[in-house]
Amino acid sequence: MTDFSEVEKNIGYVFQDKSLLKKALTHTSYAYENKIESNEKLEFLGDAILEIVVSKYLFRHYQQLSEGEMTKVRASVVCEDSLYQIAQKHNFSDFLFLGKSEIINNGKERPAILADSVEAVIAAIYLDSNMDSAAKFILSNLKQTIEVSTKHVGMKDYKTVLQEKLQVHGDIKIEYQTIHESGPDHKKVFTVELKVNGKVVSHGTGSTKKSAEMNAAKQALEKQFHTKN
Repeated sequence: MTDFSEVEKNIGYVFQDKSLLKKALTHTSYAYENKIESNEKLEFLGDAILEIVVSKYLFRHYQQLSEGEMTKVRASVVCEDSLYQIAQKHNFSDFLFLGKSEIINNGKERPAILADSVEAVIAAIYLDSNMDSAAKFILSNLKQTIEVSTKHVGMKDYKTVLQEKLQVHGDIKIEYQTIHESGPDHKKVFTVELKVNGKVVSHGTGSTKKSAEMNAAKQALEKQFHTKN
C-alpha cells in the first residue's frame, strides 16, 4: 500500500482505511488502465457533503444574510477555483493516481481534476469517520473564503457603474492592466491599474484579477463621483 502519511499530515486527518484515501485520489484515467474503481462516486458524495456543511455554517453564523445572499455566497465558495486552491495548498498533485495520457497532458496541474479530488477526499473522510470530521476539514480550509465572500455579497458591479457614469459624456476608453503579481500560486495578490483615456486614475488589489479590477473601479468611483457602497 502507498505511504499516505504526508498527505494525511497535510490535510490533518489520519485514515483508518487507507484504501478510501487511495480511491479518492484515483482519477478515471488511472482506474480505466488498471481496472479499478475511480474517485467519481466519492466526488458525487463529497459535493453533496460540501454543500450541506457550507449551507449549515452560513445558516448558523450569518443570520444577517438573506436566503438569496446565502445562495450567492455558497456558490462562490463551493466552486472549482476554491477547491483547486485547497488541492494546491495540500499538494494533492503529488499524490494523484493518473493514467498515462493525463500524465503526458500535465493532468496533475488541471484545476478540474484537482478540485474533483478535494470533493472525493471529503467523502472519503466522511465514510472513514463521520460528518463532523468531514466538516472540520471543509471549514478549516474554507472558513476564510466564506468570510471574504460574505463581505462582498451584493457588492455592486463597480466596473459597470463606472462605465455607465463615464460614458454619459460620450465615448470613453477604459483600460484595466495588471501591473504586479505577488505571493505563492495558492495565495496570489494582483495589482491592477485603471486608465481612463490613457490617464491613470486609480489602482486596485485583490486575490484575483477580477476582484482587483473591481476594487480599482470602486476607487475611481469614490474619487471622481464620491460614490460609496
